[in-house]
Amino acid sequence: MTPTDPIRPRAIRARAPLRLGFAGGGTDLSPFCDDHGGFVMNATVALYAYAYLEPRTDGRVHFVALEHDQSFDHEAVAELPLSGAALLHRGVYNRIVRDFNNGQPLAVTVRTSVDVPSGSGMGGSSALVVALVEAYRNYLRLPLGEYDVARLAFSIEREDLLLAGGKQDQYAAAFGGFNFMEFGAKGHAIINPLRVPERMVNELEASLVLYYTGQARESANIIETQQKNISDNNKSSLDAMMRLKDEAVAMKEALLTCNINALAETLRRGWEAKKATSSAISNSEIERILELSMEAGALAGKVSGAGGGGFLMLVCPPHLRQKLVDVLARQPGKLLPCKFTPEGAISWRALS
Repeated sequence: MTPTDPIRPRAIRARAPLRLGFAGGGTDLSPFCDDHGGFVMNATVALYAYAYLEPRTDGRVHFVALEHDQSFDHEAVAELPLSGAALLHRGVYNRIVRDFNNGQPLAVTVRTSVDVPSGSGMGGSSALVVALVEAYRNYLRLPLGEYDVARLAFSIEREDLLLAGGKQDQYAAAFGGFNFMEFGAKGHAIINPLRVPERMVNELEASLVLYYTGQARESANIIETQQKNISDNNKSSLDAMMRLKDEAVAMKEALLTCNINALAETLRRGWEAKKATSSAISNSEIERILELSMEAGALAGKVSGAGGGGFLMLVCPPHLRQKLVDVLARQPGKLLPCKFTPEGAISWRALS
């Protein structure tokens, strides 16, 4: 097939959900998960990374990363340079052409956008890569399942583009829903979808507040510090990582048994363990907002993602949620709604 074949759709839309990290984040990093195994408990929310793909007839590629206000235009060749604007787009294009199009260039326009700012700690970059892979999967009619899409997205980010990070984000975006994830050596990953009772999901949505600090953070620096601590057998960091694993298991139980108080307590313990893995996890502004939130009635809170900024996830009794929202609305950050979604990456044919 060629991009102009009549059986190939004129344009493809794709989206992949972002995620909240409830517990175990960081244990999906190598070398920890390779040596000790990692457990992560996360859930996807109705905030998305989008990819829009259209075929071209002029033999060129045009990438537009609206989330970064970047664009890239080039002759459609088998391998694009991996530097500069729209880096994720280039990485996905190169791998798709090499592995799934017999090395034949694809003349396409690909535009992307993300519902949250870069550096939010909700796995936006990885969700974007998953959305891009999903768009090409649909466009080329590739026989790829969720595991295939997630593994491919991980390989592009971590191996081709050498971007630092763990494994949970790609799998969350590909699968969607509430998942207990197990990670090990040599790319081992098992995703266990949880049947969290509807009443617990409703209670969570009534209890959670998402607050964007306005501080975009460079997760790579934090991740590199964590990885170095593990490689150097730093005892306090290793002990903290083991506690994070335990909290992922405890969080799974709290969700399945509809125990919101146990969830809050697990969130508190996990945040303390997370901070022990690197001094860059928290900062004075994060601690100020957390303290203010506790005074307003929050039961627990933590940063979603690597830390250092991005989104704070706060849990409070539903009857105190409005009070917490009012307090945080007077702060310099931004509040976002929290609605969970069971749906992972999807794609469809454009209507026009």
